[in-house]
Amino acid sequence: MVSCVAVFDIGKTNKKCVLFDQEYHIVHEIETRFSEVTDDDGDASEDLPALTNWLAETWQILQTNAQFDIRGLNFTTYGASFVHLNAQNKPATPLYNYLKSFPEDIDQQFHAQYGSKLAFSAVTASPDLGMLNSGLQIYWLKYKKPELFRQIKTSLHLPQYCAFLFSGQRVSEYTSIGCHTGLWDFTRNQYHNWVYQEDIIPRLPPITDHTTTFSIRFRENRIPVGIGLHDSSAALIPYLKKYQEPFLLLSTGTWGITLNPFAQEPLTEEMLQQDCLNYLTYDGNPVRASRVFIGNEHEVQTKKLAAHFNKPLDFFKKVTYQPELMRQPAAAGQVEEPSRHSGTKVNYQTPKEFDYQLYPSYEEAYHALLNQIIEPQIKAIHLASEYRIASFTKLLVDGGFCKNQIFMNLLQAAFPNLQIFISEDSQGTALGAAMVLNVW
Repeated sequence: MVSCVAVFDIGKTNKKCVLFDQEYHIVHEIETRFSEVTDDDGDASEDLPALTNWLAETWQILQTNAQFDIRGLNFTTYGASFVHLNAQNKPATPLYNYLKSFPEDIDQQFHAQYGSKLAFSAVTASPDLGMLNSGLQIYWLKYKKPELFRQIKTSLHLPQYCAFLFSGQRVSEYTSIGCHTGLWDFTRNQYHNWVYQEDIIPRLPPITDHTTTFSIRFRENRIPVGIGLHDSSAALIPYLKKYQEPFLLLSTGTWGITLNPFAQEPLTEEMLQQDCLNYLTYDGNPVRASRVFIGNEHEVQTKKLAAHFNKPLDFFKKVTYQPELMRQPAAAGQVEEPSRHSGTKVNYQTPKEFDYQLYPSYEEAYHALLNQIIEPQIKAIHLASEYRIASFTKLLVDGGFCKNQIFMNLLQAAFPNLQIFISEDSQGTALGAAMVLNVW
């Protein structure tokens, strides 16, 4: 029987339960996906009942699996998402999608009372992102769906909801609060005034230290269960424990998020306007982050690419790096390094139009597509580094794009003086959540 720590790692697409042994090697993994459902407005939404049931069913499977002796349990999930509980501790609303549109009238009403978008963004260390500023989802509920709002007793960030299902304890913690929520005043290191003035505070559980665990039963034993972490912040933990010198981490998936836990400068208005923001580490320290929607763009464009060339959707996985197919090697040192005064705006969400008619083959078109995708990513890395890329020696890359040979070659060409390391652990986010339990 293998002693291990279990982590539920809940992504937008993939839901996993990962087991780590005492050396933090993966010994078992369970994975599933759910189809999206629609919320009460007809917009796409996470299937919260399916997720809730899967967590319970998977835990029951582990209870009966004699191969593994689980010594601790934790959670990590995507951010910008709330589960609102009623007085019976049941969800009072759907799990609203952070890509849902934020009504213009509510947006104007909020900023008329609490300051301009730029001023508010500077204090909360996040660009104006609509529903991605998930704290404003609660404000939206209050004024657009007042009957639902009145039913809400507790608003839990998604990682803490998953933990609550096991521990029964309702808490808040820094990595979720600091995830571009619009809730946190980074200048005063406390909740923003609007949270108090709108009477949101009673619905937010107390902030709990990341070292806090609760006790649950696993078979005949009591084991610690953590309070859950936001995925991007959890992904940093293994590297902060391993490296002492400054590094940058590019965490790839739906988003390409560059994290700099060694930032020295305050977040400026220019940075905010380029979708740069601050996260919080599990102990409440700021982390500079710059984001590009590269995974989403890759998914959108490869579907079009497959249709145009009559190939399977995942045909890109078979394409190897062929530098002779690069018509415009924009990534290499031939591109002028961005400066803080370049005025280049990183477009984080909207894919560019891509004309596949220009290319005679899938392979050449895919090389051109990756060249297009990596351009804003390169700018975002410079932005997260505070335009001090020379002060870093390492760029660590984890997530799905690690396996993309073309992407990684273009990245190395863009940063010839950086040592680029691919994460040896494909589950770095889950690993971080396992490590903070300190079971071993």
